[in-house]
Amino acid sequence: MSRPWAELSLVYCAAVWGATFFMVKDALAGVDPVALVALRFLLSALLLAPFALSRPSRAKHLKESAILAVLLFLLYVSQTVGLVYTSASNSGFITGLFVIFVPLFLLIFLGRPPTRVQWASSALALAGLWLLTGGIRSANFGDAITLIAAATYAAHLLATDRYVRADADALVLAFHQFWMTGVLAALYAAASGRSFAVARPAAATIVFLAGVPTLSAFFLQMRAQKTVPPVKVSLIFSLEPVFAAAFAWTMGGETFAPARAAGGGLIVAAMMAGELSKLDLLKGRKKEILPS
Repeated sequence: MSRPWAELSLVYCAAVWGATFFMVKDALAGVDPVALVALRFLLSALLLAPFALSRPSRAKHLKESAILAVLLFLLYVSQTVGLVYTSASNSGFITGLFVIFVPLFLLIFLGRPPTRVQWASSALALAGLWLLTGGIRSANFGDAITLIAAATYAAHLLATDRYVRADADALVLAFHQFWMTGVLAALYAAASGRSFAVARPAAATIVFLAGVPTLSAFFLQMRAQKTVPPVKVSLIFSLEPVFAAAFAWTMGGETFAPARAAGGGLIVAAMMAGELSKLDLLKGRKKEILPS
């Protein structure tokens, strides 16, 4: 996948994930949050199985998939359970904190200090997320547990980056982490005595979640991360709340908020700052990059 198409794929991922916040919040009236995660990922694995199991590498990447599955389990269970107790707005902001965790994890675990521009871009994106979602008005249990989602979001992004750059088969990697995540969620739901009953409206949402934001988006993410560096991926993914707001203003019937629109503008500015920092200004003066 070429770099431009890879980045466009990541924008698609941010868009479809942004569309799910209000959908999941509504669906939780008809299904247990952990059961929703289990059914979502097991159905995604079932849809992907005919393609993954026909590949020569179908038995590979089990260790890598297990690590990614644990991270996905923590990410989606904490985020979905958190939505029971907090607003979609607070959940979006707290999950968006992954843009800060990414450079922190790069520094702490990989010894790769981010550049000043990367720190500044992340801070600008964080400010945009704050304006977009309205910030945290009153912390509660849902807010606290959603912070786990932000940390595991960043960890999953970085782990995916490491594995796909080692030429892992993205389709097989996606399949194994999907069924493993579903099994982990199902075991946790069963062990904690949670119900697997699903109301009809929630069932339709689960089918959509399995097919679009899970199956297609995660597969494209792993393909795209072969060529796009992790900090750039995190900045593109910070568009997720921008799309969430756009869907809320249109399909969700929420009132347009100028402050939130300004926050979306800051996020776009953060992405542009990261890209402009790559330009060689000396070559630009020679008109090799910059126009006259």
